[in-house]
Amino acid sequence: MIQVQAVFKKTLKEFLRQRATLFWTIGWPIIWVVLGCFAFVSGIPEEALPQARGSVTIPMMVFALMIAGMANLPGSIGHDRERKLLLKLKSMPISPWKDILGRFLALSIFSFIAIAMVAIMGYVLGARIACSAENGLKAAGFLFVAVIASAGIGMLVGTFIKGVQGAIMTGVSFSVLSAAISGMMIPYRMLPNVLQAFSRIYPLSSANSSAIYLLIGEETAGYNPLNYGQVLATFLLSLLLFTAGLLAYTKICWNEE
Repeated sequence: MIQVQAVFKKTLKEFLRQRATLFWTIGWPIIWVVLGCFAFVSGIPEEALPQARGSVTIPMMVFALMIAGMANLPGSIGHDRERKLLLKLKSMPISPWKDILGRFLALSIFSFIAIAMVAIMGYVLGARIACSAENGLKAAGFLFVAVIASAGIGMLVGTFIKGVQGAIMTGVSFSVLSAAISGMMIPYRMLPNVLQAFSRIYPLSSANSSAIYLLIGEETAGYNPLNYGQVLATFLLSLLLFTAGLLAYTKICWNEE
């Protein structure tokens, strides 16, 4: 546990101290929340504005944790590779599993901070939800599933893209592109049929739609994602991505150093 704690503290401090990390993970989604809460809800009746602003805020919360997992995590890995830190760790009695566990715990805490900041900004701007405590907990569970999936993708990026800047830009690009085509930047109903199918399969957009459905309602989500098949696929695909990333990091990235 001492090894896990050391990696956890080091990684979390890196996330919190780097201004670029804070901007892209927290500042950028907040900018989109501000724009969405004013520019993208014109023409909506006054009584529907709180929920409309909520429907803007929730995807940006998911987008924040996507950036954290897909860009910040591989950036951290790439930074340690460039400093030859992984090579030093490999020469010590330190397990790669403990190393990645510490990184994942730091990522989870940082992701929570990021989505909390985005949620607070949305609330300040008038975003509201109307749900039971049970649905709130279920939505939180789907957000954690999104953390798992994004961490898996981030570990894959960090393994196969060695440079810090390359890893970060690859992660940011994949986050933006996948969010744009999966119904997180554009309402689900406006997507063509092929992208609607992708949105239901892609675990991050599925988790986003599930959270919106639970916190706001089916009309805003565009469909009901809480059918047995889709929920099961979302969990299994998230675990598959995480497992693939974990194996790539521990078996390929660690052994290359």
